[in-house]
Amino acid sequence: MPYTLRPAGLTDAAAITDLLNDIDRMEIGRPETDLHTVEADLKRSDVTLELDSWLAFDGDRLVAYGLLWDESGGERVDIDHYVLPDHQRAGELLLDAMEVRALDKARANGASRAVVHLHLNTEPTIDTRLIEQRGWFAVRRYHVLHRPLDAAEDLVPQAPPGVRLRACTDEADRARVHALYQSSFAQHFDFQSRTYDQWLEDVDADVLDWSLVWIVGTEELGDAGFLIARDDREAMGWIRSIGVLREARGQGLGGLLLRHAFGAFAARGRETVGLGVDTANATGAPALYARHGLTVHFAVDTWEAVLK
Repeated sequence: MPYTLRPAGLTDAAAITDLLNDIDRMEIGRPETDLHTVEADLKRSDVTLELDSWLAFDGDRLVAYGLLWDESGGERVDIDHYVLPDHQRAGELLLDAMEVRALDKARANGASRAVVHLHLNTEPTIDTRLIEQRGWFAVRRYHVLHRPLDAAEDLVPQAPPGVRLRACTDEADRARVHALYQSSFAQHFDFQSRTYDQWLEDVDADVLDWSLVWIVGTEELGDAGFLIARDDREAMGWIRSIGVLREARGQGLGGLLLRHAFGAFAARGRETVGLGVDTANATGAPALYARHGLTVHFAVDTWEAVLK
């Protein structure tokens, strides 16, 4: 029986979540995809579901899912792609459609080519030989790290003299976190500059618990770093972003932010905290995380295709 392909709709979110959790079990040993995360992806303002999403069915069974979005307004396009291991042909059909759409998007942006990125577990359910044959290649590796928490030991630390740490409490603080994010991540691989309104959408500002967003600074430099945490993932507390301005690095501010987040999550009864890191990060972040007890949960590769 041939596969049936159609776009996704918001009412498909539960089925997509079930598929992604089936793939999680195969790739990392347990389900870690939450329904609200899938719903947020489907509601992205830079996604037109009729054109930028794909579902593949084997009869009534959902076996593959794809989503495409365009943050750059130029040649860079991102896709998500998930397929069950015994349905590789369905995955290829989705890739056929996604590559065509990616090139159309890039050309509509005025670019002559599309540079497409896809994140895959290092032991994915897709047969990577199939994407290598299409010209895809791995360009970067990320680690998802995790750390156990102990409410008796992981206490919110006191800031040292000359250092202040505060919660993000108002609109001015939010704008400051955005500015710190843009500055501290500007030199990172795959960074996409975002306006304030775009960034608010990226962090799901309407539902984000802003009491889990902190700003750190010194008397000399003023506000110099930030941490954005989320407590809406079932599997673990999550540190979405942490950044320190270049001129403020090496003063212990990143470590203070981490320990503060550990203490906040432990006080909420969380038993595990996690975050993601680029293994080639040149700011010293991987070593910082290792010093604070974070270890590898699983690894993800960024794959790239250049389409013309």
